[in-house]
Amino acid sequence: MVDIAEDGRTWLLSGPTSGYALHLTGADELLHLHWGPRIALADAEALAAGPLPGHRPFESPLDGREEYPVEGGPRFVRPALSVRTDERRGTEWRFEGYDSEGGGLRLRFADDGLAISLHYRMRGDVVERWVSVDNGGHTRVELLRADAATWTLPDREGWRLSQLHGRWAAESRLTTAPLTYGDKVIGSRRGHTGHQHLPWVALDTEATEERGEVYGCALAWSGSWRISVAQLPDARVQITGGAGYDDSGLLLLAPGESYTTPVFAGLWSDGGFGGASRAWHAYQRAHIVPDAERDRPVLFNSWEATNFDISEEQQAALARRAAGIGVELFVVDDGWFGARTGDRAGLGDWTPNPDRFPHGLAPLADRVRALGMRFGIWVEPEMVNPDSDLYRAHPDWVQYQPGRKRTEFRNQLVLNLARPDVQEYLWGRLDTLLSSTPVDYVKWDFNRCFTDAGWPGEPYPQRLWIDHVHALYALLDRLRAAHPEVAFESCSGGGGRIDLGVMSRTDQVWTSDNTDPLDRLAIQHGFTQIHPAQVMAAWVTDSPNTQLNGRVSSLRFRFVSAMAGVLGVGGDLTRWSEEELTEARRWVELYKEIRPVVQRGELFRLRPPAGGSSAVQYSLGDDVVVLAWLQAQSYGEPVPAVRLRGLDPTASYECRETGEVLSGAVLLHHGLRTGLRGDLDATVLRLSRI
Repeated sequence: MVDIAEDGRTWLLSGPTSGYALHLTGADELLHLHWGPRIALADAEALAAGPLPGHRPFESPLDGREEYPVEGGPRFVRPALSVRTDERRGTEWRFEGYDSEGGGLRLRFADDGLAISLHYRMRGDVVERWVSVDNGGHTRVELLRADAATWTLPDREGWRLSQLHGRWAAESRLTTAPLTYGDKVIGSRRGHTGHQHLPWVALDTEATEERGEVYGCALAWSGSWRISVAQLPDARVQITGGAGYDDSGLLLLAPGESYTTPVFAGLWSDGGFGGASRAWHAYQRAHIVPDAERDRPVLFNSWEATNFDISEEQQAALARRAAGIGVELFVVDDGWFGARTGDRAGLGDWTPNPDRFPHGLAPLADRVRALGMRFGIWVEPEMVNPDSDLYRAHPDWVQYQPGRKRTEFRNQLVLNLARPDVQEYLWGRLDTLLSSTPVDYVKWDFNRCFTDAGWPGEPYPQRLWIDHVHALYALLDRLRAAHPEVAFESCSGGGGRIDLGVMSRTDQVWTSDNTDPLDRLAIQHGFTQIHPAQVMAAWVTDSPNTQLNGRVSSLRFRFVSAMAGVLGVGGDLTRWSEEELTEARRWVELYKEIRPVVQRGELFRLRPPAGGSSAVQYSLGDDVVVLAWLQAQSYGEPVPAVRLRGLDPTASYECRETGEVLSGAVLLHHGLRTGLRGDLDATVLRLSRI
C-alpha cells in the first residue's frame, strides 16, 4: 500500500508491520524519512516538516540523509549512480513526477536527456527497490556505477553487522561483529555470486534469535556484485548495493537504450533474527521461488557414487537400489555426454556419449521411470573444454583477452554467453536435449569463475559482465517456458551461485559440495538466515566421507542432517548392506511424512550448531517437527532440553515418538527432552496439537 501526501512530495509504503517513508524537498532533494515500525501518513508528514540537523564545516547536509545519492553536487558519500557522457560526468537531476499503480511507486527524475526512475514495491514487510536509467538524448551514456538502492538506517548506537562468508565446501557461515566507522565492502568480482559471500547483510544493535530489531538487505543478482555498509562520520549508517564489483563501467547506452538494475530487497523486523528469517522465507515462497506450493522430491544423484565412470547398466543398477529405498527422482551427474571420461574433455558437446549410451539417454530414462521415479541430468552450459568439438569449431566463443594466455580452471573456459550466437547455440542444444529425452530435472552447474573476461571486437567489452547474467536469465526463462514440466537446480561448485535472482528461476539450489553431515549443520544454519529449507538441497553420502575429510558418521546422523532441507541421497548404494538399505528406507519414509512441515513450515533455530548440540523446529498448522543433533557429549552430562517456539501455550501437544502429552506452556518454558547421547547422535521428534 502506498499513501501520498496532498502536496505529492511525501510517500509512505506500508506492510503488515512496517513502514517506509521518503520526502522530496523544494530543491528536489530526495530524503529518506523512515524505515521501521508501521506509521501513519501524518507521522511521515511530521518527519518531513521537521528541521534537518545542522551540518558541520567540511561535511554535506545531504550525506546520510539522501534516499539515492548520485555523483556530483554537495555530496561525499559513496554514490549509488555514477554516469559519464561525452560532455560531463555526474548527475544534477530534477524531479519530473511520480506514478503509483498496482501498489508500487515510481519516482521520475531527468538530467539533460537522461531519465532516471526509482522504483519501490512492498511485498509483505519486504521493500523491493530498483532503478532504471534511460538515454533519451546523448550520443552515448556510460554507466560507471548504477546501484539498485541505498538504505538508510535510523540513528542508533552500537550497530552490529551480520554476514554470510566462506569458500568452496565451507559456504554460508554466519559471522557477526561490531560495525566500525568507514566502509565495510563485501561482494564478488568473479562473474557469479561466489562462494565467498552471499549477497545479504543484517544489522542490529541488541537483537537475539527471537527478539529485537533487525534490518536486512538482499540483492537479486547472479553475477559480480557489491554491497557497501558505511558508518559515516556522524555515526549514521547507509547500505548501498548493486551489480558489478567496482566502478570501471557497467554498460554503454546508445540513444534510446536503457538499463534496469536488479532488485535490492530490504526487510525490517522486530522479531529478532528468527523473525527476520521467517519473513524472508515467506517472501520467497510467495514471490520468488517457482512452484513453491509443490514439495520437492527425494532425489538420488550419481556423482559421489560414480564420478565420471558411468554407463547405462551401472546407472540402472543404482536406480534400482534408489527406487528400493523410496527415492522419487534419479539424477545422472557429470560424464554422460561427448568425450567426457574426465574433466579434461567433452564439456560443451551436449549429446550422449555413444560408447556409454549407444542409444542415447532415453532408454535409461525409461528404465528409471518404469521404477516409479523421475529422471534428471547434469549440465554445465556456460563452460567448454578446449578438448571439445564445440571449442574446435568456435574458439572465439569463449571469454579471452587477445594476445594473452587463456587461463583454465578445471581444464575449462567460460563461454561468452553475452554473444547472441552462443545464446542460440545453447538454446538449440538444450531444447533438443529436453525434447528428445524424457528429462524431468536439470542440475545446472557453473564450475569456474571469470578470469580473462575479454570480448575481442566488441566496442565496450565490459558489458559482458552484465550481459552474461541477463543472457543466463533469458535462457533459463526460455527453457522453463518451453518445458514447464522440467524442474531446475542451481549449482556452482556447490553454493557459488545462490541469490534471489537465480532462485526466481530454479526450484532449488545445491547448498555446498561438502556433504559431511556435521559440517553441513553450520552451513545450513547460515543458509536459513535468508533462504527457506524448501530450496536447500542436502545429500546423504557414504561414510567415511572420502570426498572431503574422512569423518565417520552413522547413517542416522547423516539422514537427520540432510532432512533439514530437501533430502537427497548421493552414496554408492550398490555398496550399502541390506541393513543399511532397510534403515535408509525407513528414514526416507519418515522424511516424506514430515516433508510438508519441513519444506513449507515456519523455521525456528532453537539452538545454533556452535555448541555441543543443536536443534531446529518447523511448524505448519497444528504439526511440529524438531530435528536435533548431538556433536559431542562431555562427562556424561544430560543434553539440555530445547525450548520450542511459536506454540499455543493453552494447547496440548502429543509427541509421536514417546507418546507423551505436554502442554504448550511447558514446551515453551521448560522445553522438550531429545534423548540424545554420545557423539554424533541425532533424532527427529514429531508433535501434533490435540
